[in-house]
Amino acid sequence: MNDTVTVRKPKVRKNHIKMRLIFFLILLGILLFVTVFADKIVPYDPYEQDMSQAMQAPSDMHFMGTDRYGRDMFSRIIIGAQTSISSTLILVAIISVFGTVMGMLCGYYGGIADSVIMRISDVCLAFPGLVFALAVAALLGGGVSNAVIALAVISWPKYSRVARSQTLALKKSSFIYAARLSGDSSLQLIWRHILPNIAGPVFVTAMLDIGTMMMELAGLSFLGLGAQPPTAEWGNMMSEGRSMLQTYPWIVLSPGAAIFVTVVLFNLLGDTVRDYIDPKNSRQR
Repeated sequence: MNDTVTVRKPKVRKNHIKMRLIFFLILLGILLFVTVFADKIVPYDPYEQDMSQAMQAPSDMHFMGTDRYGRDMFSRIIIGAQTSISSTLILVAIISVFGTVMGMLCGYYGGIADSVIMRISDVCLAFPGLVFALAVAALLGGGVSNAVIALAVISWPKYSRVARSQTLALKKSSFIYAARLSGDSSLQLIWRHILPNIAGPVFVTAMLDIGTMMMELAGLSFLGLGAQPPTAEWGNMMSEGRSMLQTYPWIVLSPGAAIFVTVVLFNLLGDTVRDYIDPKNSRQR
C-alpha cells in the first residue's frame, strides 16, 4: 500500500509540472504572436496624434485610454512589445552565448586567459548591475541598441561563471577521457560533449534572467538612456507619463502592467523549466 502511494506521488508531480509547462508555453506563444504581428493587430495607429482625444480615460473606444497627444494607449502597449520584448530576448541571447563560450574556454584551457577573463568578470560583478549599466549607457548615449550594449557589458559574467564551473567538473569525467582517446580534438570535446551537458543550467539561467533584463532595459528607458520618444517602449512610456500619475494614472499604469505581466510570465516559465529538467524529475519521467 505504501509503495503504491510512493509511486503515485512522483507521477502526480511529474504530470503537474508538465501541465504547467504546457500552459506557460501556450501563454508565451500568444505573447510572441502579439509581438511579431503587433503592427497588424493594433486597432489604431500608435503614433498618430489627435489632440481632441488627449487624456481620454479608458472606455469602449480606447480600452486603456489615450495619452497627452491623443494616441491610443492600448495600441502603443501592443506595438511597444516589439521593442521591449525583442530587445530583451536579443540581450539575453547575446550575454548567454558570449558568457557560455567564455566560460567553457576558460574552464577547459585554464591558464593566463582564464585568470584575466575571470578577473574582468569579478570587476563586473563587484558593481551594482544597473548603476554600472547607467554609466556605460551614459557614455554611449541614448537608444535601444546602446542600452542593450550597456547591459550586455555587465551581464555576461553570470553565464561565464556557470559554464566555467560546469566545464571544470565535466572535463575530468571518464567519458571525456574516452572521447579524447578516440581522437576527438579539444574543440570537438567542447562542442560534442561539454556543451550539451551544460546547456540545461545555462538555459534555465537565461529563462530566469529574461524578466530581470526586461526590467533593467525598462529602467534605462525610464531614465532617458534607452528608447527615445516617440518610440513606443514600455519603460519610455512610463517615463513620459510619470508626472501625471495622480491625475491620469492609466498613462503610467498601462505600460507598468504590461511589464509586470510579461516579467511574471517569463519568471514562472523559467521556474517551471527548471523543475522540468531537474535530474530528480527526469528520473521520474
